[in-house]
Amino acid sequence: MAKALTAAAVKNHRPGKKRREIPDGGCPGLHLVVQPSGAKSWALRYRRPDKRTAKLVLGSVFERDGREPDTAPVIGGHLTLAAAHRLVAELRHQIAQGRDPGAIHMAERERRRAATLDRAANTFSTAARDFIEQYARKQTRRWEEQARLLGVRPEDLTLIPKGLADRWNRRPVAEIDGHDIYGVVDETRRSGAPGLARRSEGLTEARARAMLSCLSRMFGWLVQHRRVNLNPCTGVHRPDTPKARDRVLTDSEIKKFWSAADVERVEFGAPLKLLLLTGCRLNEVAGMTWGELSDDCMTWNIPGARTKNGRPHLVPLAPLAQEILESVTDTAAEQSYIFSTTDGISPVSGWSKLKRRVDQRMKIPHWRLHDLRRTAATGMAEIGIAPHIVEAALNHVSGAKAGVAGIYNRAQYAAEKKAALARWAQHVSGIVGTTNTNVVPLEKKRR
Repeated sequence: MAKALTAAAVKNHRPGKKRREIPDGGCPGLHLVVQPSGAKSWALRYRRPDKRTAKLVLGSVFERDGREPDTAPVIGGHLTLAAAHRLVAELRHQIAQGRDPGAIHMAERERRRAATLDRAANTFSTAARDFIEQYARKQTRRWEEQARLLGVRPEDLTLIPKGLADRWNRRPVAEIDGHDIYGVVDETRRSGAPGLARRSEGLTEARARAMLSCLSRMFGWLVQHRRVNLNPCTGVHRPDTPKARDRVLTDSEIKKFWSAADVERVEFGAPLKLLLLTGCRLNEVAGMTWGELSDDCMTWNIPGARTKNGRPHLVPLAPLAQEILESVTDTAAEQSYIFSTTDGISPVSGWSKLKRRVDQRMKIPHWRLHDLRRTAATGMAEIGIAPHIVEAALNHVSGAKAGVAGIYNRAQYAAEKKAALARWAQHVSGIVGTTNTNVVPLEKKRR
């Protein structure tokens, strides 16, 4: 019959050439395991509910100065003889209830391992990449800007140095709360988005709202896919919406603007002028390709994928706009960008630097490039063009074409748009003093 183990006996057991198991007569099923290396541990031998024998390693032997550990005995911990006895008593209670403590322990260990792997795979940087690649890139038009706000380069989904994904690289998304979201949004408002250059001085309410919207959309997607339980953006204060701008360039400012654009290289100056003549948005003009122009270069067809409202926009080009396009060097085939510094491979960029150069030449009160669109709309109205024709010319949905009216009013006003943009271009020509020549329609450029 096995003798009951004592703390002294546990300490005095020496290693042999082979592994040894010494049963504890004072606690049925408990064994002291002594390895040839001298390492000692506890093991429990018992019968499963199906009567098969099983063995469960309880933990290592704790025998420092005879002191008891401060923590409760658990499987995998350091156990004195007394702690091993208490743990075995708890496990035998489970066995008596028809449970298998070994299977329970293995299942719990697997759950912890899976949770660790899940946390590693569900860090903010991984989640941000997944959101951009699996959702935003396919479902949203301005996904590139969303990627940058999250700290991911849209070109290759690598992390932007000091960007948000770099800052929260290894942080589990489930640990991010409303305080974290508010902090990033407020930081964006005060000093710009992490890792991105500031667009303007002072408070940037619009960028802060964009950051909150982007994070909310990402966490909403994560909730849908059961990667987090809650959206931490819920309840976070949304930065105030600024008052609607009403800045319109005066005739004298238009003249200064045109002169400033003349000084620039044609790939920068030409799109600037077209912004004013067509009233189109910056991204629409900057991304113009040869394939979007008609064969006679008299119309420009912007696909819905490149417009803000998702509707294709046919822009009749006035003679002055055609002259400007004729001044641009042909770059390549149909899919090449017209305004480019990379032989048509990518559209022209560096608009912030360009705007600063133009500002230095114009020396006028604060204005933005988007004000050119408002200037075109206001200018056309002032020379007598009807509001619904102005909206059609600018592909703007409001007023007569908003809501239910827009569903049934599908008139394109092609002839009226052509006449309106021609009159506006002629008006601008008179302001800036360009020669109003008759332009012969040109065939689309080819290399």
